[in-house]
This record gives sequence, C-alpha cells and structure tokens, in this order.
Amino acid sequence: MGPKVANSSSAPGFPEAAFPAPRSQRLEWALPRHVEPAAVPTTLPQSNLPGLELIHRGKVRDVYALSDDRLLMVATDRLSAFDVVMPNPIPGKGEMLTQISNFWFGKTAHLVPNHLLDVPLAEVLPPGTDLKLYEKRAVVTRRLKPVPVEAIARGYLIGSGWKDYQATGSLCGIALPAGLKQAQQLPAPIFTPSTKAAVGDHDQNVSFEAVVDAVGADLANQVRDATLAIYQWAAAYAAERGIIIADTKFEFGTDASGKLYVMDEMLTPDSSRFWPADEYRVGISPPSYDKQFVRDWLETQDWNKTAPGPVIPDEVIARTAAKYAEALQRLAGIRLD
Repeated sequence: MGPKVANSSSAPGFPEAAFPAPRSQRLEWALPRHVEPAAVPTTLPQSNLPGLELIHRGKVRDVYALSDDRLLMVATDRLSAFDVVMPNPIPGKGEMLTQISNFWFGKTAHLVPNHLLDVPLAEVLPPGTDLKLYEKRAVVTRRLKPVPVEAIARGYLIGSGWKDYQATGSLCGIALPAGLKQAQQLPAPIFTPSTKAAVGDHDQNVSFEAVVDAVGADLANQVRDATLAIYQWAAAYAAERGIIIADTKFEFGTDASGKLYVMDEMLTPDSSRFWPADEYRVGISPPSYDKQFVRDWLETQDWNKTAPGPVIPDEVIARTAAKYAEALQRLAGIRLD
C-alpha cells in the first residue's frame, strides 16, 4: 500500500495546490545494505485541525494553541532548503523529525529542560481526527516566549561558516586561525548565532554582541552556554556511533518566570549536519545524513534561491528520505514501522 495522504487546508501562505501528494515510493535502493528501510506510513504536507487555533505555520511545523500555557506542535513533511519551502514534500519526514527530536530531548534533559509535556494526543486532537496520521509527528508542549535568535553551535567549518571565514577570516565576530580548510574541525566548538527569519527570508549570521543587545546579557549567556553544552554532549554520543555532528541549530524559549527551555526540534537532519565518520575528509563537503541531496540538486538549477522553489525530482526526494531514516536508526535505534 502507498502512504496515507492527509487533506490539506488552504491556510495563508501555503496554498493547497503547492503540496501535491507524492507517488508511493520504495526506498530500499537508496539505503546502505546494513540499514533496513523505514516504513513510511503517512504523508502530511499541511495539517488541518478544525476547532484548534492555528497560530503559526512555519517552514516545517504547524503550531496550534491549546490553552494559555500549552501548544500542539505538528511536524509536517514540508521540505525547505535555502530558507525556501519546496513545492513537494518528503513522505514521512515529519515523523522522523519528531521521533529523533524526542529522542534527543530525553537524552539531554539533564543538561537543559525542554518544552515537551506528557499529554496524550488523543486528549487534545479534535473529534474525528485520524490519530494514526498525527501520533508520530505531533507533540504537546509548553507555550513559551521564543528567544528571537537561531542558536547555532559549530564544531567544523562548513556551509555559511566556511563562506564567512573565506571572506573575513572570522565567523560571527569570532577570529579563527589562518589557513583552515573546508570541513576542518575547529579548535573548539563555537556559538555562532543568526537572525530568526520569516518564511521565505534568509537567516543572517550575527555576533554574540548583537544577541546581547537584543535579549540582554544574562539571557544571551544562558542561550550560548546551553547551546554549547548540548552540542558537545551530543557530538560525543554520536561519535561513538560513527557519526560526526558538524553543526546544529537550536531554538529556545522562556516561561513566565524567565526559565529557559530548548524547544521546537533538536539535532535533526533538518537542523544539523550529520557526517559519516568513515567518509569524512578535510577539504571537501563530506557526504551527509541530511537534505544535502536536495541542496546539491538545487545548486545545478537556474534558480535564484527565492520562492517559489522548483519541484524536486522523485529520485532526490527518495534519497533524502532514506538518509533521514538511516540517521534515525543509527543515532536512536528507531525505525518507523
């Protein structure tokens, strides 16, 4: 049987026609032999929960208000690259993102508290909602005040960090040693924040001083320390499983008392660069367990990195889904059966 496809609503910014239901795909061919393919039980390009207040539709997640202090967060299968939402989704992506985030939230709760609440979905979904469609991709969370910054930890010089270093010899105001190469490990992990852009806009790297100006020194220091603590713990954990976490991005929020929580997602292929350690080389962009297949294909297209994005070929979608599934299994031991 093919994947179950949800009916999408016509919420502002994401018209229904922008998310055609993909054909059923088999992913076995794209996976290494030692990893069994994960089942893809559902596809959800856009959630539709009548009776709940939709307060935000992001690049990937739809967020609903449940009360003054609780939210319902749904990870859809939307695919974004270069800060643009692509026309076609990746089947099962939202389920994989949610499961790996929940895994990391649990593993790092001793370092930083997170937004998750232990509330059964059946208690909050509208009557008549297909629970199977949401049970692996939706969570009930605390309703927090977002800290207006993307909190990025980098252990390796890659992506926009590599480009900034080539141009200036520094990154987010942090001077780096001369002569570093692409994908080289940094002397120590660094905190390199960026702006939190709206859908369709591009995040911009900023200095730590800009974060201090935006949120105050105390909160800025808490965010930096939490970001680096989680990254260093997770990087060591992943290294034992043959995976390098080159960099990652977190989002944080505060409750009414000012207590800091990590929220949204954690250490997923969407928010991180995962490299197989046995294929890592300095001087190249290493193979990765993320949407690099999509980025590489987009770089070959006549496209200016603004919306709307081009339709992604089925083969690229399938390869990307397979990499997400492999990361989930290798890091967390989870298969979406």
